[in-house]
Amino acid sequence: MKKLFWIGSALEDLRGFPESARIEAGTDLRLVQQGVEPRDWKPMPGVGRGVREIRNRTKEGAFRVFYIVESATAVFVLHAFQKKSQRTSLRDIDLGKARFKMIP
Repeated sequence: MKKLFWIGSALEDLRGFPESARIEAGTDLRLVQQGVEPRDWKPMPGVGRGVREIRNRTKEGAFRVFYIVESATAVFVLHAFQKKSQRTSLRDIDLGKARFKMIP
């Protein structure tokens, strides 16, 4: 099983999700740890090479998690946030880019 590494405030941000969104994101991150694709995702090359976005929708809204699988043993979680508009905000993309650069 791959180990999760949380960059910046990603873990605290995910913990701030409503319970249903937290469970959904946790389920998908567990799949990624096991080497399986999350249930709903898309590539985010604008954030960084190999970065993906987990997409979850609950009754509380749309929630996203940026992550990258860097090796056979490591997954880096870059950013977790609630999406408030159709397009991902530039603020969220820029934060993901900055954290991508922090990966050792």
